[in-house]
Amino acid sequence: MYTPAPSRYAQMPYRRCGRSGLKLPALSLGLWHNFGVHDDLDRCRSIVRTAFDCGITHFDLANNYGPPPGGAEVTFGKILKEDLKAYRDELVISTKAGYSMWPGPYGDWGSRKYLVASLDQSLKRMSLDYVDIYYHHRPDPETPLEESMGALDAIVRQGKALYVGISSYSPEETEKAAAMLRSLGTPLLVHQPRYSLLDRWVEDGLLDVLERSGAGCITFSSLAQGLLTDKYLQGIPADSRAASNRGNGALEADSISPAILEKVRRLNAVAEGRGQSLAQMSLAWVLKDPRVTSVIIGASRPEQVLDSVRCLDRPDFTSDELTAIEAALA
Repeated sequence: MYTPAPSRYAQMPYRRCGRSGLKLPALSLGLWHNFGVHDDLDRCRSIVRTAFDCGITHFDLANNYGPPPGGAEVTFGKILKEDLKAYRDELVISTKAGYSMWPGPYGDWGSRKYLVASLDQSLKRMSLDYVDIYYHHRPDPETPLEESMGALDAIVRQGKALYVGISSYSPEETEKAAAMLRSLGTPLLVHQPRYSLLDRWVEDGLLDVLERSGAGCITFSSLAQGLLTDKYLQGIPADSRAASNRGNGALEADSISPAILEKVRRLNAVAEGRGQSLAQMSLAWVLKDPRVTSVIIGASRPEQVLDSVRCLDRPDFTSDELTAIEAALA
């Protein structure tokens, strides 16, 4: 019988998500990789338990996470039933829909039919009555935005989700979506974009839009799919995700140039000067912006969760350190 650490809430800071009443842990656990139905269940369970013991209360999923699609929700549903059922009200569980999930015209993008049906399937896979946050995973260029946002509003009114979010929307799309949801009476809670030292597109307007709209920001790929760790300091190792070229959004070797690797090495030198690993500094750097509510971390081992949490030991940056980071990226 699993009993979570009594001190789990003492070490993790919680940040208000935009202007909502919901607080999220500074670090959230994402189940994008390593939680498919063929992954070792005991290892998956150990990762989730370790995260909760560290005060990570938010677990981020999507309908297509696996493999196969839906696999991560099946795995998490088992862990939830066997280990965390008694603590459901201490958890924030999110899932998403927007990418291809089943054959035919109703299993992809952003129609009301797809978004509602996909959530029903996700709830069954996890044996849940509701999720805390439901996202539209990507904008649909062919479905009217009013339909996608109207579906999110209807889902909240049906009691299938407490809050709604969007992911990978541009600043302009985000502003429109937020206005539509506000007019329907279901405010946009959060946007989930990529954001890292190597990928800073959110600084070109999105963070400003979210601040004006009262929405939070929870980032993914803040370690650039592992590139901002010590794994790539000597090149591309044979056992890395990049070398395997898995697809499904995974880092690919072709995208890693010598110039990028040199930037990573220079950033590592700054991290060493701070007494942190490159991964810890990279997470702390994203969290330094008060508009960022939480950063999603991934893990293939419990030890990686513990290592990531240590980014919170040194959350502040001196002006010299920030200058050195910008110089390393130049």
